[in-house]
Amino acid sequence: MRVIGLMSGTSYDAIDAAAADLELSGGGDGDGTLHLTPLGMVSDPYPDEVRGALAAALPPAPTTLADVCRLDTRIGQAFAAAAARADRELCGGRADLVASHGQTVFHWAEAGRVHGTLQLGEPAWIAEGSGCPVVSGFRPRDVAAGGQGAPLVSLVDLMLLRGRPGVPAALNIGGIANLTALPAGGEPVAFDTGPGNALVDAAVRDLTGGRLAYDEDGVLAAAGRVHEPLLDRLLADPYYRLPPPRTTGKELFHGGYLKAVLAGCAGPAPSPQDLVATLTRLTARTVAGALRPLRATEVFVSGGGVRNPVLMGMLREELAGSAAVRGSEELGLPAAAKEAYAFAVLGYLTLHGLPGNAPGCTGAGGPRVLGSLTPGRRPLRLPAPPLRAPHALVVRGA
Repeated sequence: MRVIGLMSGTSYDAIDAAAADLELSGGGDGDGTLHLTPLGMVSDPYPDEVRGALAAALPPAPTTLADVCRLDTRIGQAFAAAAARADRELCGGRADLVASHGQTVFHWAEAGRVHGTLQLGEPAWIAEGSGCPVVSGFRPRDVAAGGQGAPLVSLVDLMLLRGRPGVPAALNIGGIANLTALPAGGEPVAFDTGPGNALVDAAVRDLTGGRLAYDEDGVLAAAGRVHEPLLDRLLADPYYRLPPPRTTGKELFHGGYLKAVLAGCAGPAPSPQDLVATLTRLTARTVAGALRPLRATEVFVSGGGVRNPVLMGMLREELAGSAAVRGSEELGLPAAAKEAYAFAVLGYLTLHGLPGNAPGCTGAGGPRVLGSLTPGRRPLRLPAPPLRAPHALVVRGA
């Protein structure tokens, strides 16, 4: 089956569309191995007006149902254009399925429990624009089953990590950072560690009046020094002491949060460079602090944070002597495309009637088939479920 995975993360800078051929070994009987052949990725930035409207509507800003309706439509249309482009350029017009994560706009978490989650990007527009059936709305079913609804890529991470020596872990540094670890002889664990790029990006946008969206190549962080009193204040946030599974988002870690922390910090304010350096160290410190108790021996990193050499250098410093830091390319999936490929896998599982969550990682009451299905132009024919769900994922050409 040829599947396109669509992903836009909490940084909401672009829509990534990754295409893959997916094949279960042994046909319907299966041998527990799903083979993924990457076909490439295309990435389309949101139109300026959509990105601006999205930024204006996200917490803690007030919004209206009219805004939500408009965003749901416009994001859906943008996702549809990305899917159509991926089908044309990567699949030769022969895609069988589109799996859309949508754009997370709110994750309702209180006292360590998730009560609801909302992703926008109406799938009808994607089905209309691509002609393919669309699997969407992956997170709510896990939440309804008592789970955190995140990180959903943990199932795919586990399929990639199984069989590796020691305690392998997968880390994604987007707006929020999340990890999956597979302890030797123990139960797998996955959770959001805290802010990935969210606070750094918020600071850079504020400091430059919106001229810059992020600290490109870590230039600002490299020019600054860590402001230790501010770092200590940031590290005191109760979120970091919550037991896994735990999840968070920009509902907590946003520009207003940062301003409140700065306002409560005694002494002179840090310089712009020192502020960015401190926030970059916060990400590295909280990620490493989450990995150390798991005794991770190797960490495969993906997401936009990989492009920041200062952040990656700080992460290696924090994990020195405990875990080797590697790129997800060593598992066969490019760092920028890994999450889009992961949702292509989850869409494949849903269409085949197979669970897409890892209950031990999200906290759900059990395995669940995730998402909803929107038919494409052709009559909808569901494939027969395999007798055995895949246990491992092998990337061909890795």
